[in-house]
Amino acid sequence: MASARRIGAPEAKNRGVLLDAAELLMLDEGYAAVTSRRVADKAGLKPQLVHYYFRTMDDLFQAVFRRRAKQGLIAQRLALESEQPLWNLWRFNTDPAGTRLTMEIMGLANHRKALRTEIAYYAELFREQETKAFTSALERYGVTEDDVPPVVWAVFATSLSRVLVMEREIGMSSGHDDTLAFVDVWLRRLEGDPLPMPDFEAMMGQAGEDDE
Repeated sequence: MASARRIGAPEAKNRGVLLDAAELLMLDEGYAAVTSRRVADKAGLKPQLVHYYFRTMDDLFQAVFRRRAKQGLIAQRLALESEQPLWNLWRFNTDPAGTRLTMEIMGLANHRKALRTEIAYYAELFREQETKAFTSALERYGVTEDDVPPVVWAVFATSLSRVLVMEREIGMSSGHDDTLAFVDVWLRRLEGDPLPMPDFEAMMGQAGEDDE
């Protein structure tokens, strides 16, 4: 019986470089541009190293998503535990780079069932954190659950922020100024003027490399 092909260690530096390269290609040119040769060229490594660390391109795509999702969960948690959780949740979800990558991964997931399952798993974790944070924040600010439950606020906030970013990416802006002004007034009413924006990239960096 043939032995399984060896796969490079998850913590290896070259593996992280390849993930960075794949992510940059997705942001710059879209997921269709991500091939083993293009990833290797972008990383400055030999093409065979791509399949040394990832058995298939599906494995590579899943690793790109999983790494970013784990980093995002840490950044989200730190934002929600901050002095102004609602402001920082809004800022976290309106980060253009993060939303562009999410759009590419969602498009890719239309063709890859395993990736859809992975996205659903982490999306539930994100929603769970957001709902807990909204519950705590709204209680702190004296907002009752009678009319709008915290989970609905969480869906509203995250969905709205991402739709605005996605529409902006395609050049659409109708209604954006009015919507942003409404959100601004609502957040100031609850949390006051926004404090300096946290460094979400630094927050996500605390997740370290993906350790499948």
